[in-house]
Amino acid sequence: MPAISFQHVVKTYGAVKALDDVSFNIEQGEFFGLLGPNGAGKTTLISILAGLARASGGTVRVLGHDVVTDYAQARRSLGIVPQELVFDPFFTVREALRIQGGYFGVRTDARANDAWIDELLANLGLADKADANMRQLSGGMKRRVLVAQALVHRPPVIVLDEPTAGVDVELRQTLWQFIARLNREGHTVLLTTHYLEEAEALCGRIAMLKQGRVVALDRTSALLAGTASTMLRFKMDAALPSQLAAQSRVTGRIVQITAHDAHEVETILGVLRNAGCQPEDLEIGRADLEDVFLEIMNGPPRAMHAMGVAA
Repeated sequence: MPAISFQHVVKTYGAVKALDDVSFNIEQGEFFGLLGPNGAGKTTLISILAGLARASGGTVRVLGHDVVTDYAQARRSLGIVPQELVFDPFFTVREALRIQGGYFGVRTDARANDAWIDELLANLGLADKADANMRQLSGGMKRRVLVAQALVHRPPVIVLDEPTAGVDVELRQTLWQFIARLNREGHTVLLTTHYLEEAEALCGRIAMLKQGRVVALDRTSALLAGTASTMLRFKMDAALPSQLAAQSRVTGRIVQITAHDAHEVETILGVLRNAGCQPEDLEIGRADLEDVFLEIMNGPPRAMHAMGVAA
């Protein structure tokens, strides 16, 4: 039984089709990435999964429970960290976690649950904020509390919707260490993020959405293997020659150009030399997930791996 199953999911808003026949499964115990540009449909799909929106067509199940007809069991199986900072300003951190657990039937006077709350606070760097009012916390601390609230009822399926957006490096490292531990212990994790290095490091399998459709679905290693294997990276102040500009990605002074083999590397360097360009800090390495993402978003859909795709 899949942890999450999306079957032919459609969502329309008037004439706009936000999701267009989305179908894939996420198996129990997976660390799964859902990627796409803004407006691709990621948050809409998660909203349907969470019961915050109703699909126009298709079915969504969590551990076999339909999110519409068996919504209580489906939602009890989920812990969701939303993008938005949503908090109650009238409670301390510990009180907020106890109340959140109560929504899922966890007794507020249960010693085992208090011990789990203490563990969450310690692992998310909130132990010294347990008795602080939510209003007094910084934005990064509030986001840590959102993560703790999603986990307080020990859900088997964890959904992280942009959990590290705008937070510091310390929180990102702390959060991923803890979530990776929960995944090793058997929890299923669904992650959406614009930090593609996170997805590459954490996710065993990835789906990519574009304009409401799945355009890639495969193991992370297979996605990386399916693109140009070589990437030239260097810094340069001058403008690129016109014959290289179209195939380059430029971020400030940093230029990245894909190359499929040694001959193409030599050709690129020859063009730069003939144009009088002087690249600095030249590196030749493997393409990363960001390169794959841009290639897929700018090209035709790839053939998708069969594992986890609905028949």
